[in-house]
Amino acid sequence: MSISVTSQFPIFKKYKKLVYLDSANSSQKPISVINAIDNFYRSKYSNIGRGVYTLAANATEDYESTRSTLKEFLKAYNGDIIFTKNATESLNLVAKCFGENFLNSGDEILLSELEHHSNYVPWHFLRKKKIMIKFIPVNKDGNLDITNIKSLITNKTKIISLTHISNVTGKKTPLKKIIEVAKSKNIPVCIDGTQAVAHTAVNIKELDCDFYAFSGHKMYAATGVGCLFMKDKWFEKFNPFLGGGGMIQDVDIKNITFANGVSKFEAGTMPAAEVISLKFAIDFLKTTKIKNIEKHENELISYAISKFNKMKNIIFVGKPDKSSSLFSFNIKGIHAHDVSTVFDQDSIAVRAGHHCCQILHKKFNIASSLRVSVGVYNVKQDIDALCESILKCKKLFKIQ
Repeated sequence: MSISVTSQFPIFKKYKKLVYLDSANSSQKPISVINAIDNFYRSKYSNIGRGVYTLAANATEDYESTRSTLKEFLKAYNGDIIFTKNATESLNLVAKCFGENFLNSGDEILLSELEHHSNYVPWHFLRKKKIMIKFIPVNKDGNLDITNIKSLITNKTKIISLTHISNVTGKKTPLKKIIEVAKSKNIPVCIDGTQAVAHTAVNIKELDCDFYAFSGHKMYAATGVGCLFMKDKWFEKFNPFLGGGGMIQDVDIKNITFANGVSKFEAGTMPAAEVISLKFAIDFLKTTKIKNIEKHENELISYAISKFNKMKNIIFVGKPDKSSSLFSFNIKGIHAHDVSTVFDQDSIAVRAGHHCCQILHKKFNIASSLRVSVGVYNVKQDIDALCESILKCKKLFKIQ
């Protein structure tokens, strides 16, 4: 599978020595996605949702077709998909709209210590309303400790917002158990699915969450597209997130009537080419098959962990999960940024830093780490090259 799939990514033809292990940051793009964007601008371009002429109508149809394809792909039948510019904006939309309408002084929000800044900072903004944020703790292995989940969720808990898969450890959150408790208390749940949709099967109807956010650029689509699944009931309850063209039904000098459904939350000119390209990324995932992708990536991560375990002075962030697409580590005695620089000299792209997840790094008392994240185009030779570069790095810095 890997060789034929890798051939669909032009970047690896241009940079034949490139070992790209940073897909959790942003994935590379298959030729079908690149061609879709090029074709739209060359022969199909028009602003969507504005004109009634044929070119505009066809562009709008393609745009809406992506929404339908996405709903089918994620089994998102009990709500609809709002397009934003990234997962960060999607999570900000939920936090702002929910906070504005449903949170008061003394209310509580439940997050976890695994959260990316995008699923913490927007909620932190609400502290000016004297809202309390509570965190599900992480144990030394990097797993969420939900043994006391029922005591963490109180009658003051108004919403729970959690990552589906950690962008640092690759650990899956036990969403089913948490959502079951939340639903028994009628508490809505928001999920940051950014690290999940390209790596494992996601069934939103089965999850039964109220909100599910993710980005296109991490699932082989273009940058500039975020998605937010929202259950039908919230479209009526939320006020718009942004104001402008497209999200109104009627305007006069005294009153404004908002549009219904997704239009209410898609103000202004939308990134039509990028949204349309998302459909081609989904087609790529469907053709390759998520179950094949997950199996392939799990095998690569398992292979990497087994090789790392044979090397000295490798320190994992938490206990790495073989059923994952990523893990993070450090080399004892060498700063992560220095290691990444050595890797780059060997044409190996690996993320170094806190991965927008400082709460978790502070929990483990580390400033930064190196993250290995694989995609559908990676092969075992990439892991071998990484391990060789680690040995080179240790020799350079005189680490045994």
